Amino acid sequence: MRKLAAATLIAGLGLAGAAQAEGPNKLLTILTAPEPQTQLMAMVLTMNAIGAGAEAEVLLCGPAGDIALKEAPASATEGQPPKGASPQGLLKTMIEKNGLKVQVCAIYLPGKGADASILMGSVAQIL
Repeated sequence: MRKLAAATLIAGLGLAGAAQAEGPNKLLTILTAPEPQTQLMAMVLTMNAIGAGAEAEVLLCGPAGDIALKEAPASATEGQPPKGASPQGLLKTMIEKNGLKVQVCAIYLPGKGADASILMGSVAQIL
């Protein structure tokens, strides 16, 4: 599953690059994986795409939505090797420095029995 998620994201980056001549590069990262390293890699690839000039957005579904919580679990906030970055830390950096648009899936909050007040400030629920 990790390889598939990474391959999908990489393929999306390749397609965005191919469309550059026609307009701005755009990337939508859709993340569902519960594993912190997979979440972090998706954030790294998204950050690299932004650094290369892409307009990026992130959609978090299922367990990956937890990285957008004000009180996120340790799996979202603990540093991962090799540089000690966390999925939520990189997400926050991209939101603050790049104005990254981040949303959680429409069924994420109802599935938790909660409302948008549990999400980090700029994160919204897709309608």
